[in-house]
Parts: sequence; C-alpha cells; structure tokens
Amino acid sequence: MLDGSIVFAGGSMTDVVRALQDALGDGAVLTGDDVTSRSAGIWRRDTLKAKALVRPRSTEELSTAMAICHAHNQSVIAQGGLTGLVHGADTTPDDVVVSLERMNAIEEINTIDRTMTVQAGVVLQTVQEQADEHGLLYPLDLGGRGSATIGGNISTNAGGNRVIRYGMTRDMVLGLEAVLADGTVVSSLNQMIKNNAGYDLKQLFVGTEGSLGIVTRAVLRLREKPRSQETMLVAVDEFGKLARFFKTIDGALGGMLSAFEVLWNNYYTLVTTKPATHQPPLPQTYPYYVLVEAMGGDPEADHGRVETALMAAYEEELVADAVIAQSEAQRREMWAIRDDVEQTQRLGHVFTFDVSLRVSLMEQYVDTVNARLGEAYPDFQNITFGHMGDGNLHFVVAVGERGQEHRERVERCVYEPLSEIGGSVSAEHGVGLEKKPYLQLSRSQTEIDLMRTIKSALDPKGILNPGKIFDCEVRT
Repeated sequence: MLDGSIVFAGGSMTDVVRALQDALGDGAVLTGDDVTSRSAGIWRRDTLKAKALVRPRSTEELSTAMAICHAHNQSVIAQGGLTGLVHGADTTPDDVVVSLERMNAIEEINTIDRTMTVQAGVVLQTVQEQADEHGLLYPLDLGGRGSATIGGNISTNAGGNRVIRYGMTRDMVLGLEAVLADGTVVSSLNQMIKNNAGYDLKQLFVGTEGSLGIVTRAVLRLREKPRSQETMLVAVDEFGKLARFFKTIDGALGGMLSAFEVLWNNYYTLVTTKPATHQPPLPQTYPYYVLVEAMGGDPEADHGRVETALMAAYEEELVADAVIAQSEAQRREMWAIRDDVEQTQRLGHVFTFDVSLRVSLMEQYVDTVNARLGEAYPDFQNITFGHMGDGNLHFVVAVGERGQEHRERVERCVYEPLSEIGGSVSAEHGVGLEKKPYLQLSRSQTEIDLMRTIKSALDPKGILNPGKIFDCEVRT
C-alpha cells in the first residue's frame, strides 16, 4: 500500500480503478501494459497514457462507469477510431479513457423509414456497406472511413466529401443517446425527420467533442442509393475560374452534384509522382485540378448530362482539360488520388490545417497565407487541397523546422487572416487542444461564454475531456 493506492505493473491502482473493476469486471477495465500497448492515434506513434481504459458493452455499463468517475472527480476522455487531427482525444497518465469499441452493433435497419440505429463504436465503413446492401446510402464519407467510428463522427460533426449535397454529420443524425458526466442517460432516439417538440437536445452532443456527454447510440438518416455515379477530373488554368466552374457545373447538373474537390498543383503532383503509385490522369502542368462527382437516378441519361455540362464549361473556357471515369476502377483511382494524403509525409515534419471560409474569398486568403509564410520561411511548401465546394480548405505546411515555436509561428500565418474575413479555424476536425488558442478568432466572447455556461450546467465538475476547446471553471 502506498498513499492509499495499490502498486501494479505499469502504474498504481487507485480507488477509482478498483471501483470500476468491482462494478464492471476486469475484462471491461484495462490497466498497465494492456493500456500502454495501445497507440494514442492512427497518425501518431506514441503510446496511450491513462490510469485505466474502460470498455463498456452497453449504455448501462457506461452510465455506471461515469457515476463512479463523477463521485471520484475523475477526468474521462472518450476515444473513437483515433483518426482526429487536433489532439481532441489526447490523454494524460491521470485520465480514465472510455472506448466504445465493444459497443459496435447495428441494432436496426428500417428500409421504409430509411433509418439505421447503431451503437457508437460502429465503424463508418461498416455503416456505409450495410446501407448499400439494403439499396440505401449513408452519405458521410471521408478518408478515415475504415477506422473512424460513428461516435467520433458525431462528436466532431464530421464533414467529408459530400457536404455540398448532404450536409455535415449533424444533418444525418435524427436522434441519439448519450451519457452525461454524472452517469445520467439522455435517450433521445428520435426516428423522425421532423420533430419540433421543444429543444433539439441531440445537438448538445454533436460537434462538442465529448465535452458535454458521451454518445452511445444513434439513429442515422439514410438516403436512397443513387443509380448512377459519374466522376471526372478537370484541369483549370486560373483560380478565378474555379468558382465560376463550380456554379456552372452545379447549375447544369440540376442537383446531382455531390463532390467538388480542388487539388492545387503541388498536391496533385506529389500524389502522382513516384514513389506514389498513382498515374496522373491529366498532365501535371495545370495549376488546379477539380474532382467532380455527380449522383443521379438514370445511368444513361446522367452520363449524357455530365458530358453536356462539361462541354458547356469548355465553351465558356472554364476548363482546360478533363477526363471522365469510364469504369468503377477508374472512379476509385481518381478518389484514391484525392485521398492519398499520406504522401505529404514525404515532406518530413509538417503542420496540418483545416479551415473554412467563403468561396469568393479563397484566392485572396490563400495568397495572403502564402505571402506570410514566405516572409517567415523562404523555402516553405504549402500543399493545398480541400472541399472547395463547401468552403473547406486543407493546408499541409512544411517549413524545414519543427517544435512549438515554429508551430505557433506557422499557425499565426494561417489563422490570423481568417479573423478579418469571418472564416473559421476549424471546418470539420473540431478544436481539441491544437486550435484552442485561436478559438476567439472565429467565435465572439459572448459565444464562448455561453459555451462555458452550457459546459458548467452539464458537467459542473469538468471531468469530461477537460481542457479541450476552452478552459472553464470547475465546481467540486
């Protein structure tokens, strides 16, 4: 016995860990090497640090675990597929981690109401595949689909590739169930598209990064599976033509447009040059490339509509070159080029960014960012791509330096210009720890104060994902 704790391999077993094990059983509560043998994230090489890792099998078990942690003033970090990029699920050795990896069941697929009820640990790709088998579509799609979980998608309000047509995750969630900091279960598993009976409580848990409650189950809204999927890669020779091409192609396709992804030349060249395995469908000589996808209900007619829309863009001199996928294999290869972000690791140490702003201001903003980076680091690289159709850009910046001083210097170059144009430091990845110092650039003090009020009301002890998004006073 040492200060009221029992020593065990890899750390000490505190009262809260003993209480969790007594209530849930050893298999549900991992400690020691069973914790430290795990990775801290998909994109990170360091290992998980935590007092214990709790793996509930049900909402009731999580409720019991949270009640115990609340009574012990124990900090709790919920983790999903660990594909986040803003350190929103970072832990310390003093934290208890909750993983819903064992709550991974699809409970119901209702083809008439077009809903799917799932547990929060279900992987996004599994939801996509199950919907597809029933002739339906779950529209959310992103590069981490094979690892990201629905609970994580909800907690960060994930966006992805089809936001311009189907919206963010919050637009695909009809209802959910969550456990509050003290173990209270809020079950609001609404299955209707319309329900204006009072506050829409599910929105408290969408995009709030596990700071107000831990989502355990959700009712997802499905759509009819498209009968056609047309994909093309287009080259554009001037930035000013990108927005015009977007408006032209969207209008010409009459509501079919589902993706409008822009790749700057430096990104396209990087991912289509060895050692990357992709062959460039178009020459690497154009300044911009656009991956366009349209989903419709008549394969033959839709293919003709896409060709007609593309020809109209040619006639207006908005397009310099283009190729239309002629098979599913070609369509997948075009998307593989867009999704191969891992190629940026060839640049060495990089700083990644996910920002949002009005499409009409993008050219000015990118020029400003690059000018500021150039003044600070003459040999910088800013690999640029993103979901331009919904105003979301991604930067991968390499400056030949690493360390906190250089990170903050690069962050100021990227984030400070957003304040002047009403942009957001976070488009779809959340705030976490990484963007916490810059929240005031995108939210007013009144908004942040209201966020703190809500946090204090639902988690007065501040035990849920503490220190993330913003700091707040804790009542014990």
